[in-house]
Amino acid sequence: MADPLNNAKQNLAGQLAGSVFLQTGQSAFASQQIDLLRAVKHTGSISKAAKEVGISYKTAWDRIDAMNNLSAEPLVLRASGGAKGGGTQLTELGERIIDGFQALMEEHAAFLARLGKQLHSLDDIANFVRSEQTLTSARNQFRGQIVDIQHGAVNTEVSLAIGAEQHIVAMISRDSALQMALQVGKQTIALVSESAILLSKDIHIASSARNRLIGSVSRIMEGAVNSDITIDLGHSKTLNAVITNRSLETLAIQINDPIAAIFKAPSVILMKAD
Repeated sequence: MADPLNNAKQNLAGQLAGSVFLQTGQSAFASQQIDLLRAVKHTGSISKAAKEVGISYKTAWDRIDAMNNLSAEPLVLRASGGAKGGGTQLTELGERIIDGFQALMEEHAAFLARLGKQLHSLDDIANFVRSEQTLTSARNQFRGQIVDIQHGAVNTEVSLAIGAEQHIVAMISRDSALQMALQVGKQTIALVSESAILLSKDIHIASSARNRLIGSVSRIMEGAVNSDITIDLGHSKTLNAVITNRSLETLAIQINDPIAAIFKAPSVILMKAD
């Protein structure tokens, strides 16, 4: 249950309210994502689904990219081209997620009904829930399996397979690695700030940065000063980078261009996945 507990304490005589999200590590899967998945299933289009749930086209894509990046298998598949310009559809896993979440919501409603009859003080619970929530602004979040760990005297290098036949390398302190109990074969989540990513159309460019993810440009969102570039890494994994409009013009980046996303290992933050 999330912050609606705070709303419930304002009217203890009324019915206890709440919302459902699935918490894995520090990542939440909430009803907003489910509503978007339902809309995609109903409309077969990202733009139509975005309108149906009342969000922008960009926000819809961000949420879908995030869901696919954090899932071992994609929930949504995109198709381009064709007489109608392509479309979007749910995978079998996406369908099962919707059905499972609906069952969970029904159980949650029954739970709240029982809880509302027993709770007399919600202040402590609401404060505890808020203190336990940690949010991150990083849009690039990848769940993957640790495939290699190299310990040094001060730092530890961790290599993570993200499921797109590519790896992310993180450089963290040795103490952090020990505290997180990182082990080869375990799952973890890598966070990469979009502003820490450098782009190059030369996918073979030499660089001292440990990370070079190769993909193709799938979306370009131009703003007043900066542009948001979405890179398709394959296997329904995506990466977002923010560059200046001047850089966009200088590099002449266009949709479907092969692109290298380059970032340093110390810029990667690791979080426990369980």
